[in-house]
Amino acid sequence: MTYTRPSLQDFLSNTLPFQHLPPNLRDSLVEQGRLVRYGVGDSILGDESLPYYVWVVLEGRIRLLGLDPLTQKNFTLQLLGPGEMLGWPGLLRRSACEIAIASEPSICLILPAQTFLNLYQDHPPFAAHFQETVAAAELCSLLRPQVQQHSRSGLNLKQLVTELLTQAQVRYLPPDAVPLPVLDPACTWFVSSIPSNGRPLPDAPLDLQHPDTLDHLRQGLTAPLRLVGIANFWMDPQLPDVIESPVPIAIDSLPILSPPEVQQLPSSSDPYVHNLQPRSNRTYPHVQGRGTLDGTLACFQMVAEYLEVRFRREPLRRVLQDQLNRTGSLTLVLCGQVAEMMGIKAQLVKVPGEVLPRVQTPALVSWDDGFAVLYEANKHELVLGVPELGIIRRKPQDFLKTWGSEGEVLLLQATRSTPQQKFGLQWFWPIIQRYKGVLALVFIASLFIQLFGLANPLIIQVIIDRVIVKNSTDTLQVLGFFLVVVALFEAVLTYLRGYLFSDTTNRIDMALGSAIIDHLLRLPLNYFDRRPVGELSSRVNELEGIRQFLTGTALTVVLDAVSSVIYVVVMMLYSPKLTAASLATIPLFVLLTAIFAPIIQRQLRTKAERNAQTQSHLVEVVSGIQTVKAQNVELRARWRWQELYGKYVSAGFKTVQTATFSSAASGFLNKLSGLIVLWYGAYLVLNDELTLGQLIAFRIIAGYVTGPV
Repeated sequence: MTYTRPSLQDFLSNTLPFQHLPPNLRDSLVEQGRLVRYGVGDSILGDESLPYYVWVVLEGRIRLLGLDPLTQKNFTLQLLGPGEMLGWPGLLRRSACEIAIASEPSICLILPAQTFLNLYQDHPPFAAHFQETVAAAELCSLLRPQVQQHSRSGLNLKQLVTELLTQAQVRYLPPDAVPLPVLDPACTWFVSSIPSNGRPLPDAPLDLQHPDTLDHLRQGLTAPLRLVGIANFWMDPQLPDVIESPVPIAIDSLPILSPPEVQQLPSSSDPYVHNLQPRSNRTYPHVQGRGTLDGTLACFQMVAEYLEVRFRREPLRRVLQDQLNRTGSLTLVLCGQVAEMMGIKAQLVKVPGEVLPRVQTPALVSWDDGFAVLYEANKHELVLGVPELGIIRRKPQDFLKTWGSEGEVLLLQATRSTPQQKFGLQWFWPIIQRYKGVLALVFIASLFIQLFGLANPLIIQVIIDRVIVKNSTDTLQVLGFFLVVVALFEAVLTYLRGYLFSDTTNRIDMALGSAIIDHLLRLPLNYFDRRPVGELSSRVNELEGIRQFLTGTALTVVLDAVSSVIYVVVMMLYSPKLTAASLATIPLFVLLTAIFAPIIQRQLRTKAERNAQTQSHLVEVVSGIQTVKAQNVELRARWRWQELYGKYVSAGFKTVQTATFSSAASGFLNKLSGLIVLWYGAYLVLNDELTLGQLIAFRIIAGYVTGPV
């Protein structure tokens, strides 16, 4: 069928929700949209990233796929026909959830995502259609973790979605200062959209038994939160007709194709065409690196930061260094294997020079004697990240003069199983915000304690400079009594602060521990298949140290930093010269930390790995003790344990040696700082630039600053 502008306008005028728009807006949509033809099996949409378009099916059928959480296979979730749309659930949820391929030759009208979002925001009748509709892919994404958690009940995800889709409800949780919506208590409610306050999307349903659940959920929201409610009967393990396993569809071999940037119904069979992604607002990370090894590592780190995936430098360095030692060079084939180690899907293709501006990005390309990251490619320019030079832009014809008429390109793509770099302060911050009121009290109490701490050196100064010199016994009694009162108040405040801080950190620790265990239990079965029980238990035990750091050291560092600023200001009031002398050792502390922190970090990682290996072997031996005794391999098991434990003890000894040396150097610098203050301070006293009482008070306050460092 041939589509003209009037025929498209007529199609939209008879299609929900476009019929709610004024005619001039429908004309504008036809103007902004593009027509694209898809062949059978062509990939249209994936769930690795947010869609950049909304698709309106004009003719043909689009197969919407779901992922079975137990078999990790795709199945047909829904068939979309003319007048139906896809792409909008990912935009409204701020989380991609649709996988779509063409089931038969199809034609779609694609609309830019920003155009759709503008219509959604500016035209309530248009938005109401989506605010009342639950998409099949959206419901599948919400139910997938629940089906995985209840794997023994044999629930069929596809039929479960089919059963519940027509009864599902949508509500929107508004930001603060707006009345809460009424949620049907006969439904189980899920958070469907990623919160605008930066919190992660929870997998578990909302606990409406707790009266403050919705209030806590909407704290800090800047945009409404999409909630989806489904009938409670789905939790019944005796659900009828939902026990059969769906028939999987293998799509691993399908090419990743997307609509080309033309209007005349092009074929989407070009293997180099990639998703039309407007990246002008994206930043391109750059990591400095020189030489073959460091330059290649820098390229992988840039790719990891760009795709927001986890990057572990040391294991990659060992692999690349071993290859360099054996062959003397690094190739794109090896880089593809390293990328697969990182969980990134890699594909090595030979690309003609004229096709290079259309390759999928990011990608690795050869550059001089090393590699560069190709961030963006179009007919106007190529954006490359070169470790030695930075972010550079080249016209395609200029780049091809040095690259050649044909070359190899390593295409890189994150998948749903790629380990994401999720852990960080942004993960810890929402829990801190939950207790910001109590932590504010702890902070205020700490400030008063620091102020009371200043009373001791100041009064000692007065006693030395005024009381002893003038032989004033009465003043001495008053000041002594005042010191006792200050010490009493300081002790009371310290107790109250410690009580509040301990109670709060225990709550934070409980929340962190629950989140970690909840995350562990929701991991797929293949994660546990690849890791022994001993290694998992060892890793969980290591989390105790991480939680103690987050709830102890990380919070007290902030208090020490603020207190140090106050003390430095007081020291400056005494003597700027002596202050500069006392702080002269701070750069040495920084240098000491810069030298020893990476070494200790590396040794602690090695020690943790050795401990995990030892515990894993021990758990396997004890859990399989009947097999060990039946095969009479007790001696071999003991020798193996002794070997692993010896490596663990050796790694721990190296860590203790390094930490002891670092601690001794730090103690020396601390004493050196005190000696400098005493030495130079005595010189100032002899020159009448400072009194003896001021020197003693200054030395006490300087200890408050350098001690925490």
